[in-house]
Amino acid sequence: MIKFSEKNGSLIFRVQVVPRASRSEVVGEHNGALRVKIAAPPVDGAANEELIRTLASAFKVSRSAVLITGGHASKLKQVTITGLVPDALQGDKWLKHKSV
Repeated sequence: MIKFSEKNGSLIFRVQVVPRASRSEVVGEHNGALRVKIAAPPVDGAANEELIRTLASAFKVSRSAVLITGGHASKLKQVTITGLVPDALQGDKWLKHKSV
């Protein structure tokens, strides 16, 4: 189960990032965090930008609704998504979602 908190209409949760994957996709849960594979390398913010694109696409929100609030240089990040309901993290609609 993905651990999260709610604040001012936003969901805050952890994301475990796997950089340099063959493709960008949300793959499931790992130790209470959402696990996301990213095709981009962790150089010059490319992986963070790809993470934002992948999460926005998976949860069907705009890229501006996704904010990395912690762990910018780490594989374990804290993410805030505005306008997302808690049920979005409980289902599996985002599972194996490939970035477009």
